[in-house]
Amino acid sequence: MSTLTDRVLDIEEIFGPAARAAADAIIAEPFVPTALELAAALVRGFRPAPDPAIDKAARLVEAISTDLAVLRVSQLAAFADMSARQLQRMFAEYVGIGPKWVIRRARIQEAAARAAAEPQDWSALAAELGYADQAHFTRDFTASISTSPAQYASSARRRNDFRPTRHDWFQPVHASQQ
Repeated sequence: MSTLTDRVLDIEEIFGPAARAAADAIIAEPFVPTALELAAALVRGFRPAPDPAIDKAARLVEAISTDLAVLRVSQLAAFADMSARQLQRMFAEYVGIGPKWVIRRARIQEAAARAAAEPQDWSALAAELGYADQAHFTRDFTASISTSPAQYASSARRRNDFRPTRHDWFQPVHASQQ
């Protein structure tokens, strides 16, 4: 997965030379349901064998998003009964990003959800989410959301039209659902 992250590939690089004709037929098809069926037929032929590591990776991502106590890669590694390096390799292979990034994103999403819902004590929230100090939390939040926590909270409560939850940012797809 990590070899594909942030890359644009030609269809032939993934599915081989015969895929170009299928892609051309999909693009030329004016009826969307038929085009979707053509695309599904192309992809079905390349379905990999079931891999239990996919489900394990999905469960770990879910654990990050639902268990606020998971604040460090070492905690997640212990939970998964693997070394931090094994965990990093698994995430690179099956998620496409590292576990530290996923943990950080989940913490920021939790902070955004709380900020949108009610006024926050930013220092206390930063500590609860595992940050050493409020300044570090504010830098991470601002880098991720493109606005400070206080500005986000004010805007979100004024709009009162969106209440994100920590589950909105990622919905894992288990191999059994594919």
